Amino acid sequence: MSLTVLAVDDSRTIRDMLKLALTEAGITLHLAEDGMHGLEVLEGIAPDAIISDINMPRLDGFGFIEAVRSQDKHRATPILVLTTESAPELKARARAAGATGWIVKPFDPPKLVKALQMVAG
Repeated sequence: MSLTVLAVDDSRTIRDMLKLALTEAGITLHLAEDGMHGLEVLEGIAPDAIISDINMPRLDGFGFIEAVRSQDKHRATPILVLTTESAPELKARARAAGATGWIVKPFDPPKLVKALQMVAG
């Protein structure tokens, strides 16, 4: 199964780790540096799933998720939040914005790949 994923994170280290983990698993990865950039990249692609950080400059993860969900073509696209945060109120806020799931950094690459295959398959 070949997946296309958009990952939005302001950390170059995390983007590099995602690139390594996901491309090794045969996933086509598009990267963005923050929510605004993520929306720009999203214009030209139709991802099977989206990964988003919460704490980012310009447009944070909550705003990004809400903006994605406001677009008809991405209303059902699975969105996984990848963050260092684990507070229940933030998880609830992400779910309310439209997030599908929540993964805490540092992530385990095989588990992340499996989660993406589960939500996008």
